[in-house]
Amino acid sequence: MDGRGDSNHTKEAPAIEAEDATDQRLGETVRLLRQRAGLSIQDVANKTGLSTGMISQLERARAMPSIRTLRLLSIALDVPISYFFETSDPTDVQRYIVRKNNRRLLRLTASGVVKEALTPEGKGQLELYELTLNPGASSGTDFLQHTGEKAGYVLSGSLRLWLDNQAHVLEAGDSFRFPSIVPHMFDNPTQQAARVVWVTTLRQTDSPAS
Repeated sequence: MDGRGDSNHTKEAPAIEAEDATDQRLGETVRLLRQRAGLSIQDVANKTGLSTGMISQLERARAMPSIRTLRLLSIALDVPISYFFETSDPTDVQRYIVRKNNRRLLRLTASGVVKEALTPEGKGQLELYELTLNPGASSGTDFLQHTGEKAGYVLSGSLRLWLDNQAHVLEAGDSFRFPSIVPHMFDNPTQQAARVVWVTTLRQTDSPAS
């Protein structure tokens, strides 16, 4: 009897369990933040433009959000997008420093994106991340506009950055900056993973979001 099927199942089970745990944690975080803000699902839908069905599915871990969706939720719920990240080791949290082995992570399996927070926890006027974009990864299917400014530097691979319906392919060593009010989205159309340092700045009156 061929045992390859059992072997594959054994290898895939931990990954599937990790994805389920991530979905569950994100859903619980969204629900708790919404309830803390005293908002109904309809209120959040009105603020974000997302459907009530989508928000309900996210809260029940029936759907995995894109970066764009989390950004809209962070703005509506008035929290940094890093609130949705996995928590770091509480014994090694520092006020101003982030150690390489203690970065908070956000794994968006459906989008093919892993986002690592490079700035310490808490609110500030800029947020710094390292993004890993797997082949085919994207920020979502729709353009986004909001206040603030974005900048970045491609460490490796290729990033296709869409600004106001125009595509710009950036290679390792290329960098960018643009007002966040410009309609934007990004993806990785290649077969190699890409790594990008991503910076988001905000107006003084804004709460941090990505």
